[in-house]
Amino acid sequence: MFLSIDVHSDVAIYAQIVRQVKFAVAAGTLRPGQLLPSARTLAGKLAINPNTVARAFTALQADGVVETLRGRGMVIRDDAVAICRREREDVLAERIGVALAESWHAGLDEHKIQAIVQKHLKQLTKTNPSVWVSIPDGDANSESTTPKAKS
Repeated sequence: MFLSIDVHSDVAIYAQIVRQVKFAVAAGTLRPGQLLPSARTLAGKLAINPNTVARAFTALQADGVVETLRGRGMVIRDDAVAICRREREDVLAERIGVALAESWHAGLDEHKIQAIVQKHLKQLTKTNPSVWVSIPDGDANSESTTPKAKS
């Protein structure tokens, strides 16, 4: 599983893990029934405290994204996709709203803001949206990451 932790972010590390797992579920790179690595394994790969990963997993479980399967570990719940898509939209709408509000309060008029948004969208639509998916390479202890175009 590919996660990117920013230790300099104002967002707590466990919250970064939660958000990235939810976004991966929403994008389809983590699927219902898919087993997550153990907290200790993921903590080792991210070079963070296992308690931080355990806290993230607890939050994901409380939010209905993962469940514990006895003897197997944490898996993505069957109904997690809808939950994660709603949350992804809410988070991104809020972040975009903050940027728009900042633009408005900085004195840009509606037409200038729309022009900026259109310029960025035009640039983005020339590229393929992508998310990272982890693909086991046959060795149970290692993973490789490959970009996967979002469909």
